[in-house]
Amino acid sequence: MKNSPKLKKWGVGCYVYAPKDDYKHRAYWRDLYTVEEAEQLGGLISAARDCGVTLYYALSPGLDMTYSSQKEIATLKRKLDQVAQCGCKAFALLFDDIEPDMSPADKEVFQSFAHAQVSITNEIFQHLGQPKFLVCPTQYCSARAVPNVQNSDYLNTLGSKLAPQIDIMWTGQKVISRSLTTESIREITEVLRRPPVIWDNLHANDYDQKRVFLGPYQGRSPDLISQLRGVLTNPNCEYGANFVAIHTLAQWSKCTSDPPLITHDNESMKLETESDEEGIIDLPENIYHSRRALRIAIKEWIPEFRRQKQAHGPIIKPQPTISIMSPVAIPLASFNTCMATSTTTITTSTSTAPLSLSTTNNVESISSATVNGSPTNVLQTAVAVTMNPPLVIMNSLVSESKVISEPMDCNMSPAPSPQSSDTAMNTDNGSSVSMQVETPSPSVDMVVDVIQDRKHSYERDLTEEDLLLMCDLFYLPFEHGPQSVQYLTEFNWLKSNAYLVSNENLRKSKKKDSTDPKPEIEEWYERAKRMDELTEQVNELFQRLTFSANRELVHDLYPYVWDVRCVISLLNFYVKWLSEGHFPQSITNYTLGSYTWFSKGWKESFMSGDQEPWVFRGGLVADLQRLMPVDAGSDLFIYKPPDTPTNKMYNVRPYTFEDESAVYNICRCTCYTSIDDHSINKSDLPDLIPDRLVGSYLTLSPELCFVVEDNGTVIGYALAALNAKEFYQNLQVSWFSEMCSKYPLDNSTDEIQSASQEIINWFHSFNINQELPDSNALSQHQSVMTYATLPVNNDASVSKRLIICLLAALRANGSFGVHVPLRTKDQQTLEFYTKMGFMEISQGSNLNPGFTYLGRVF
Repeated sequence: MKNSPKLKKWGVGCYVYAPKDDYKHRAYWRDLYTVEEAEQLGGLISAARDCGVTLYYALSPGLDMTYSSQKEIATLKRKLDQVAQCGCKAFALLFDDIEPDMSPADKEVFQSFAHAQVSITNEIFQHLGQPKFLVCPTQYCSARAVPNVQNSDYLNTLGSKLAPQIDIMWTGQKVISRSLTTESIREITEVLRRPPVIWDNLHANDYDQKRVFLGPYQGRSPDLISQLRGVLTNPNCEYGANFVAIHTLAQWSKCTSDPPLITHDNESMKLETESDEEGIIDLPENIYHSRRALRIAIKEWIPEFRRQKQAHGPIIKPQPTISIMSPVAIPLASFNTCMATSTTTITTSTSTAPLSLSTTNNVESISSATVNGSPTNVLQTAVAVTMNPPLVIMNSLVSESKVISEPMDCNMSPAPSPQSSDTAMNTDNGSSVSMQVETPSPSVDMVVDVIQDRKHSYERDLTEEDLLLMCDLFYLPFEHGPQSVQYLTEFNWLKSNAYLVSNENLRKSKKKDSTDPKPEIEEWYERAKRMDELTEQVNELFQRLTFSANRELVHDLYPYVWDVRCVISLLNFYVKWLSEGHFPQSITNYTLGSYTWFSKGWKESFMSGDQEPWVFRGGLVADLQRLMPVDAGSDLFIYKPPDTPTNKMYNVRPYTFEDESAVYNICRCTCYTSIDDHSINKSDLPDLIPDRLVGSYLTLSPELCFVVEDNGTVIGYALAALNAKEFYQNLQVSWFSEMCSKYPLDNSTDEIQSASQEIINWFHSFNINQELPDSNALSQHQSVMTYATLPVNNDASVSKRLIICLLAALRANGSFGVHVPLRTKDQQTLEFYTKMGFMEISQGSNLNPGFTYLGRVF
């Protein structure tokens, strides 16, 4: 348990072992540990003791226990006796997240559910010789007290009947409480007849794997310390992400008061905001200020990233379903709606964190981390508790009483399979091909080699400012960090005021004043430049994190930083496209969005703490996504991070005329392979297929054309025309005459035409009525598009980000739907677009029967 000295140094002296992916902790609590498992558990207990850390062994028998059964009681005693023989001297019984109904047998013996739990807890406590003992009640917060805290028969029974030496855990007003008040603590203390041990879920992220909480411990005044028996922290599932959570809690436990009141214009306010940070370093040590605590923790966290440490295997990060709806539209009756449930066992690992407890200033401050059943223990101990049978996920913030069958992707829409969702393909109204790209899973040595190769151009280590930015991007359940709010605010302002730089508005400004641009236009471009600088800060954070020597820590944090970098780069792309002005002055009619951070009441509801934070799943990443003007595009934000950390960054940008040859080359690479080599002479007609598929978009609709780059090399494109009918009419006027001259008709009498002849004939005999879907479908999907990427990317998000950018640009121009014509026989391409959220739409009666039309609204 080699990190225990660190916990002891901070004043964290106890560790509560309660991993719900140890199936013998909860689902199969009756089963004894094998000899090997008992030796491992004993080693963990011994290692903790040698470092001055008390290990509490917790058991959760409440799922299916019959409290009145002497056989069940004997089984429970036998299980805990086995653990006691391993050297354990502190125990806990957890009755959280179970149904409060008693079995028929228990109803005949006990007056109430509380009496049943009290009876067995007291008996076990006495049987074990009155050791240090914790119990978690079924009603463990004010929101779950029936009918309320003061009048809860359950809580009053625990307070009056439970042995006074037993400590009772309490989470506060909610399962996850934004703040804890002295009044609420006095109330529960009176009911329980003892001060509570706070089981603090402030940093727990097991209910939403799109979020990790790197912000400081806050919302709890040090004035509470004298009123508590202890504080438990139940932090992030990823141990490496918990440095700030544990370190700042330890700082809090040594303080005695809040920051002083400061006066501004005869008004008193607490020194708690980012704008007041200049004076926080000079505060006395006994005063707890969360931002100062954060900076102190970051200073000590930096060396952890520079420690040489390997990580083995790919990144595995389960993704519970995320809903990005209005909070009022989400039912609040139950909180365990994060993941699908079933009764099968799995080998995936994630868990409610075990807890640790220490005594400082007469209050026990407690920290926790995740034990995930992997060969390496979460606290980096010398001995880990590893379970050989399949592990079962039973997470109190995810599922009350069922086993999670499989992790879900973080969105309302079903996620595509990792093997096939991120293919590189060309999709068009002519010949096409799909190209699947297998993402390699390099070994640790391969990853290190890649990083070494890049260090000549990116030498810098992570800085304190980098870590402060990372913490602000992943702050707390009810609060975004100050720098996060800056990203939200800047992008929303730029989007809301984009009409200032529309071509139409700029032309009007020039007519009125031919000298200097208006101040508001200058401001828009200045803030766009600032947005670009902010994006570059995230890029630098991402790069430096990837280079960090501590690969285990990188694996914990990389998926989150990768995710937020992806969405911020999307927003920055959109700003760059807006700066070109290719949209109407009425853009705000199309791009405001229904539910965003800036919608009336959204921010206030999020920050109030009145609703549990899983109502607002997704955190900052979801709030940033919602600002992109693609209301019905949430499925396009589902993508799996790379299995192995990579510093490669793919960036989408507007097409320029210099990109034409690259786009043509990509079209050739992705399309010629689908045509019989003998049917077309590529050396004689190298531009035939590109002219057919992409040339018209580049010539007539360049403002709606986009490319994706890999280190400056164009590897893909997405092209569109705003109005398909007008686009095809313009083709007939200005494009087909040029193509007919370039490719004259071949009067060959061959019965079977070659592919090249078919395309040339299409130029000469184009019929607009055969190209468009029927009027009803066209009214909902007025735009038309094509897309292709080279099979060189291994980033699951590239295809979707490219398409999101295209849809956002169409939306800015008043289009809410797009379609793509595909050859019916090209099943792989059809499947790809289906995974991108496109659905088959009705077709006109005059259409070529060999084509299928797919479309989507956004």
